[in-house]
Amino acid sequence: MSIDRRKFADEYPFASRHLSIGGHRYHYVDEGSGPLLLMVHGNPTWSFAWRRLIRNLSMEFRVVAVDHIGCGLSDKPQNYQYTLQQHIDNLVEFITQLELHEITLCAHDWGGAIGMGAAAVLPDRFQRIVLFNTAAFRSTRIPLRISVCRIPVLGTLAVRGLNLFARAAQFMAVADRRTMTESVRAGYLAPYGNWQDRIAIDRFVKDIPLARSHPSYETLTNVEEGLAKFRETPMLLIWGEQDWCFTVQFLEEFQQRFPQAETLRLPNAGHYVFEDAPEQIEARLREFLAK
Repeated sequence: MSIDRRKFADEYPFASRHLSIGGHRYHYVDEGSGPLLLMVHGNPTWSFAWRRLIRNLSMEFRVVAVDHIGCGLSDKPQNYQYTLQQHIDNLVEFITQLELHEITLCAHDWGGAIGMGAAAVLPDRFQRIVLFNTAAFRSTRIPLRISVCRIPVLGTLAVRGLNLFARAAQFMAVADRRTMTESVRAGYLAPYGNWQDRIAIDRFVKDIPLARSHPSYETLTNVEEGLAKFRETPMLLIWGEQDWCFTVQFLEEFQQRFPQAETLRLPNAGHYVFEDAPEQIEARLREFLAK
């Protein structure tokens, strides 16, 4: 996919790379060398969300950040299975094709379920786990503002037609709106400029499995059960406490499941925790990786 990067070139100066997965171009960046960090984004973001960590940590680490099919600079096919299982399968294929090992997973939002789902398939390849405001287990918690986007027809018109989900996130997902400068806003929105390009945003919203009858319910159940494989794996939980979607209740459930996990709680950060507290996150992450 070709987009005009001039409005956010200074924010995202990385070379684009692509891998063919299922006949579609899967975009990623691969910067630096050293111990491997694999960064997996959620919705409605893309690898742009990790840009500060990519830039700063690639001085000492190999940082790989992916764009899910339908997101960022990856292909956006209109006739495609935009399901949790498909995204997991794609990430497994990506890891296998690039022969990635000794991975530190960094995952946010939907990236938690996708990343942990892939890790459960390839557990011997994952060395550490860092989770940012996410979930990888079943829950019936869903904010009203997301429920509205799931309404048939109306929700799709809002998400794909008016781009309300991605636009609203630029203000609702941060605690300090001053962090969302013009170039940062341009970067987040650039890959989602029209109806066709917003298909994955819409499908992610509709793929939240709240009931057993949902097509992705079994997949999320499998992801949840797979968490047990990582009870002894070093883990860091980084949480913006002002997140109205993945609230501190999600953090507390992770802490119950992984009592050995380290935690960085950020009381003045929202869902886009990497925008509200980048320096604190980088410092704590470096400390964790040095152990």
